[in-house]
Amino acid sequence: MITKEMHYSIIIIGGGPIGLACALEAKKNGIDYCILEKGALVNSLYNYPVNMTFFSTSERLEIGGVPFVSNNAKPTRAEALEYYRRVTASYQLNIHLFEEVKSVEGSVKDNDKIFTITTNKNAYTAKYIIITTGFYDIPYLLNVPGEDLPKVTHYYKEPHAYAFQKVLVVGAQNSSVDAALETWRKGAEVTMVIRKEEIGARVKYWVRPDIINRIQEGSIKAYFNSTVKEIRQHEVDIITPEGLVTVPNDWVIATTGYKPNLKFLRSIGIELSNDEILCPVVDDETQETNIKNIFLAGVICGGMNTHRLFIENSRVHAEKIINKIKKG
Repeated sequence: MITKEMHYSIIIIGGGPIGLACALEAKKNGIDYCILEKGALVNSLYNYPVNMTFFSTSERLEIGGVPFVSNNAKPTRAEALEYYRRVTASYQLNIHLFEEVKSVEGSVKDNDKIFTITTNKNAYTAKYIIITTGFYDIPYLLNVPGEDLPKVTHYYKEPHAYAFQKVLVVGAQNSSVDAALETWRKGAEVTMVIRKEEIGARVKYWVRPDIINRIQEGSIKAYFNSTVKEIRQHEVDIITPEGLVTVPNDWVIATTGYKPNLKFLRSIGIELSNDEILCPVVDDETQETNIKNIFLAGVICGGMNTHRLFIENSRVHAEKIINKIKKG
């Protein structure tokens, strides 16, 4: 139930690192704002595997000029969560957590366009909206029978629960490789199903040789150029170049990638490119969309090309947006 209505100059939708960067920039310039985040603080990072190490070095994950010091050159998930918590607390950022935006509507009031933002808890009005929603919320589905079984997950967290179990990992990128190696080291019998002919080229360079060696020595079984056909309670059918293979199975970790919530952008009226990338149309100088006073920041700007933008090369969006807002 909606309980009250509040007005801010800026509503920021998404409380990830880039959303926080936009809030820092707004605060630095004396502009009132509120961040609306449907999950936990930096929710995408929170959903990363517990033992994950970033590819980027710590200084490339910094926002707002706040130093990020880690024990090693490449920080861990735990260190990143601590850093973004510290930034949020130190600057007393105005963020509402576990509050999901359901709709955005515009109306004209006193010759100014005012947006009404409705969430699962409240209603807000704002002159400007910044959308920084990332892409980690909607997994690519296998679209096979049995994918809805409780033993199937699209998010790998940590390995202990899979100890001494038969685990099938679908995919060949960083999350897939982390899941395969970590569960294998905890005693799982691991099988990988990989759509292409090799482990992904973007896998972290210090991890890729490890998974290749484990496959070559037979510690981890891998089916290349293969796909899952059906998942059942105690087994999985795999289509391989040699024909159909059925393997015993307890758990399926389908780390097949994620995509941005483009349906939400369309519902607001934001234009997307006509190609398969579906890239939102934004002004490169200001990050403003085709809708006046609505801006995009972060990886959402890459559309379906989720590997083009990262924290380090999209944190500049915050300054560009706030500079535009300051000019009116």
